Amino acid sequence: MNFEDKLDTLAQLAVTVGVALQPGQKLVIQAPVECAPLARACVRRAYQAGARLVDVLWVDDDLTLSRFTLAPADSFNVYPAWRAEAMQAMADEQGAVIYIRGEDPELLAGVNPDSISAYRTAEAKALRKYNEQRDLGAVNWTIIGGPTLGWAKRVFPNDEPGVALEKLWDAVFAAARADRENAVGVWSAHIKNLLKWSAYLNERRYDALHFTGPGTDLTIGLPEGHEWRSGQFVTKYGLPYTANIPTEEVFTMPHRLRVEGTVSSTKPLNYGGSLIDGVNVKFEGGRVVAATAKRGQAVLERILDTDEGARRLGEVALVPNSSPISRSGVLFHHTLFDENAACHIAVGRSYHATLTGSESLSAEEYAAAGGNDSLLHVDWMIGSGEVSIDGLKGETTEPVMRQGEFTF
Repeated sequence: MNFEDKLDTLAQLAVTVGVALQPGQKLVIQAPVECAPLARACVRRAYQAGARLVDVLWVDDDLTLSRFTLAPADSFNVYPAWRAEAMQAMADEQGAVIYIRGEDPELLAGVNPDSISAYRTAEAKALRKYNEQRDLGAVNWTIIGGPTLGWAKRVFPNDEPGVALEKLWDAVFAAARADRENAVGVWSAHIKNLLKWSAYLNERRYDALHFTGPGTDLTIGLPEGHEWRSGQFVTKYGLPYTANIPTEEVFTMPHRLRVEGTVSSTKPLNYGGSLIDGVNVKFEGGRVVAATAKRGQAVLERILDTDEGARRLGEVALVPNSSPISRSGVLFHHTLFDENAACHIAVGRSYHATLTGSESLSAEEYAAAGGNDSLLHVDWMIGSGEVSIDGLKGETTEPVMRQGEFTF
């Protein structure tokens, strides 16, 4: 397959496997300007699938950096209302959204952390209603990677820029299985395998998971009604779709009050253009009470101080160390990819879909059941070939992972 064939295949996967676009639906695509060829391929595939209207919301690293370096210091609590309204319209009209992500992971490395925190908080507030409805299945959405030169230079710093970009495209195509013949069929088989993993864990009904490894001794309690989910989501009107391409995980909801111990990150976290690495966190009573990072300490602190829910867990996800992304040996510095190379947790908002019957609960009942609310949802990686996991059920302890691999 040549580059154009793989690009078209990635677009096909985004439209048919990712959002599973239905005839007559409207689609919004968020994309970096540098990824215009991929965005255009997605537009073509969407109209071929019967889209009623496709619109693209462009983003650009250079414009973003200009704002953070030149705009007034007190202006970062402003988020464009029209962007929030556009996304809300998709939820109101049962539309679909494709996010193409390819920002430079160190774009904002020299920016005041207070400015980054203010902007991310403003963005989260503006999109809060949309995000809540999205999590409850109002839209079918997916995230795919779109290589840009800034991102490529971070992943392959020792190569010439053009070579680095070519390598990153190859790595993204491979991770998304877009370099395979019959890629849609390959994805169908892959999703079935993920569903088997989640079904097994749902049968076991563990009370908690115990993670052990270098710098990690962490017990994550699970709510009584927790549900393990795979990368295949279902909208509230019954449409299955795949929220991440690639996806190698099964995940569920931690109990917001029942997390104890310490945990160390195993890969860097890219948070909106800022790199955070070497994270070590201590939990007591479900809450982060101490957190350090070898890099990005100030940004980490501001994440955790966003609101009360930002210091509690909203997700725990299991990924075998032998996943294709892990085997590739590429550190993407991009959460979409790196979280699918390792087990991970997320501080912040939990997904309603991972708690049985949550759609009928009030906010107070949801919290009492173990659900966590926050403006943010920030994933970071804690798994590796040196990490083991046990499932705790009453007085019984069962192996779930050993040296990063499932035991079942």
